[in-house]
Amino acid sequence: MKVTVIGSHLCPDTLEALSKLTTAGVEYEFKNILGSHDELKAYLDLRDNHELYAEIRGTDRLGVPCFICEDGETTMDLAAVLNK
Repeated sequence: MKVTVIGSHLCPDTLEALSKLTTAGVEYEFKNILGSHDELKAYLDLRDNHELYAEIRGTDRLGVPCFICEDGETTMDLAAVLNK
């Protein structure tokens, strides 16, 4: 399984998730939203439009890390990703 991780190296939750994915041997691609204008724009589009972010929009929460699995599932639940 390969997963796309959207987050930031400045976010402790993202760093913890990357560490756990590495330890579990999960192949991932990391999208650093604070390191790339294009990655930030793509993330903002996801955050503005995906149902996963309905409760987060309009709050101070950023909503990372976010995981997009090969099967298209988009989640913020690391345990769900690790249990696939």
